[in-house]
Amino acid sequence: MSKIIRIGTRDSALALYQAKTVQNQLKELGHQTVLVPLKSTGDIVLDKPLHELGITGIFTRTLDIAMLNGDIDIAVHSFKDVPTQLPTGIVQAAVVKRGNVRDTLVFKNNEEFLGSRHAIIATGSLRRRAQWLNRFPTHTIVDLRGNVNTRLQKLEDSDWNGAIFAAAGIGRLDIRPEDAVNLDWMIPAPAQGTIMVVALEEDTETIEILAEINHKETEICTKIERDFLRKLEGGCTAPIGALAFIKDEELTFEGILLSKDGTKKIEVKRVKAVGEHHDIADWCANYILDRGGNRLMDELKESHVKTNIYSTKSLTEDQRFLFSDKVKAESSDFVKISLNRIHPRFLKNEIENVVITSQNAVEALLTNYSAVELQFKNIYCVGRRTKKMIEKRIGEVLHTEKNAKKLAEYLVDFIEGTEVTYFCSDVRLDDLPEILTKSGIKVNEVEAYQTKLDSIELPETVEGVMFYSPSTVQSYKKENEGTGIAFCIGETTAKEASKHFDDVRIAKVPTVESVIELVNEHYV
Repeated sequence: MSKIIRIGTRDSALALYQAKTVQNQLKELGHQTVLVPLKSTGDIVLDKPLHELGITGIFTRTLDIAMLNGDIDIAVHSFKDVPTQLPTGIVQAAVVKRGNVRDTLVFKNNEEFLGSRHAIIATGSLRRRAQWLNRFPTHTIVDLRGNVNTRLQKLEDSDWNGAIFAAAGIGRLDIRPEDAVNLDWMIPAPAQGTIMVVALEEDTETIEILAEINHKETEICTKIERDFLRKLEGGCTAPIGALAFIKDEELTFEGILLSKDGTKKIEVKRVKAVGEHHDIADWCANYILDRGGNRLMDELKESHVKTNIYSTKSLTEDQRFLFSDKVKAESSDFVKISLNRIHPRFLKNEIENVVITSQNAVEALLTNYSAVELQFKNIYCVGRRTKKMIEKRIGEVLHTEKNAKKLAEYLVDFIEGTEVTYFCSDVRLDDLPEILTKSGIKVNEVEAYQTKLDSIELPETVEGVMFYSPSTVQSYKKENEGTGIAFCIGETTAKEASKHFDDVRIAKVPTVESVIELVNEHYV
């Protein structure tokens, strides 16, 4: 080729290394080249995580524009940074033989923190973050941006325990620290460790030259990984890992999709003979999607939408699915329960009248004793679900009411005898014991479980909060002001919420699903 091939590259040390690798291979084939370093948006903007920048192909766009403008002939990329859909007029022309595909943990001092409950790990990758939190859920992840040398220096200057890097990057620059270990359990990004070259589709002469440096096995494996990624419709905003490799005429593929916090994980692994592998990406992607991946991808795509409803009780996947399209709900347990040991003296004789106001009390009783040991003559309870649980696991319920106050009023008129045993929490409302005591009914309180208030500060975008007990309201108030709407499961909860909220609404029936329905009605 008579003309000099202009090789576009980012100007970081690693990008220049990769560009020089391509340059040397072309030189060996007798072609003249020149490097054209350019600075990308991804290199300029260092104060935000990549997934917050909202730019597809953040490390490739600048080079794409330069190529389409005729300023460069080819561009060299880290393949994992390239979007699955190339710009019109630009095509993949070659991949260089793959390097180390793994992620590497660079740590400080020693690796003892891996067995510790608390540690701080740095990474700017959602995929690495999600996989690390899935394995070490109590660790803290901090964001880490910049070129490889900058990130290593930030680790050195920090109080972090470690940071995660691509093994290929620190290896190619020959700056891998001694205190580093490959994470063989972590599935890498699709095409990680691979150098990829693009050219203009119309430049057939250059494409033919680049075909001479193309490594076929690497091309096959990276195509499968990126087809899997494309099928899942992911990009740098989704925690997706994929790895294909060939050994002994067999192609093995491993894929993973996670939630951003690592609490949800769907994995797949498949082995096919080389030559029979052409449907492996589709098959594995469909396997992931059919096992909850569709819903998880929907959640990931909607994650940029601001939360407007918060539940003070963790919601199940099925419950989340019940919200209308106008609702972006998040949840966590604002009340944590610890079951107590119930001393045998409370249960050594048959108890004539038992009062149970929550499912937690039922769990505490059954954790301590078998149903046969619970000699209860008359059982009174609060709530349909508590009643259902008691009758399924202990025995018949004589009477149930919607809340403790109504149950107390019923007992005043209809109780057999003048004494009740009340299995309750260390935190409970005074209505029931006060009403019964004033009416001459003795109340024997047994602390079956403890209630710990565990609130968090909610974002300003929250317009309404879902409450399920007075305790959840009290917990909420520890960190938040009573603004917006209080969606309550019942009257007792609403009574507590009305002390802090101007707008309090009560569900038709005391179930989580009914509270969700109440929320949806507001957003019609």
